Amino acid sequence: MAPSGPPSPGTLRYAVQVPRQRGSPPVIPISPGRSRRVALAGAVCALLVTGTALTGCSEDPNEGTNGVGRLSADQIQDRAQKAAGSVGAVRLHGTVVTSGRTYTLDMRLKEDGGIGSVTTKGETFRLVRVDDQLYLKAGASFWGHEDGKDDGKADAAAAGKLAEKYVKVPQGDPSYKKFIGFTDKDVLLGGLLTLHGKLATDGHHEQSGVRTIRVTGDEGSGGTLDVSLEGKPYPVRLVRAGKAGTLTFSS
Repeated sequence: MAPSGPPSPGTLRYAVQVPRQRGSPPVIPISPGRSRRVALAGAVCALLVTGTALTGCSEDPNEGTNGVGRLSADQIQDRAQKAAGSVGAVRLHGTVVTSGRTYTLDMRLKEDGGIGSVTTKGETFRLVRVDDQLYLKAGASFWGHEDGKDDGKADAAAAGKLAEKYVKVPQGDPSYKKFIGFTDKDVLLGGLLTLHGKLATDGHHEQSGVRTIRVTGDEGSGGTLDVSLEGKPYPVRLVRAGKAGTLTFSS
């Protein structure tokens, strides 16, 4: 057989003789160049791993969610506000700091009323609202000093009768204005679910077993809001700006 001549520059030729048994399928040799390409692809895929996120090598973190994680931060906050406004009932639990005073809330709110408790300075107030009618249950110390005066035994006796009983609060009474806002779903959620400053997303998280997308205001100084990635995009957890309290939301 005549020689085929030398290979052209830059070209490698391999003559591989692979023995095989009679009746077995042919064995196709893999060139070293192909092996190197496969190894390189695997190495590139491994290098794309950052923390728990994979780029081009794993599933989309928003796969199987309600999709709000793909939206902008402003759109996510807007969706959360609308979802909270549309729900029939919501439970708020946590703390709110206003005018330098801390209130611990545990409220169940509906469109036409609410029920729950507000605790501040070691004293707990239980509230029930039906439409515009507000009922308040408080301890004897509250009723005894509600008007800022202490008239002695008569006031103490009256306060004792009112203690730990639901009392209807007149709309013109200072206590009505003080507590009515804690029972109004639209007023309370509307004021709370707004972050301050420039909004941005801050990754995927989990709150009480619920997958969430987090939105921050001014990198967290303007508050943070976790929004559910499961079902409707309800707010799940809010950290208010200026360390003004933390609230969780549930149905």
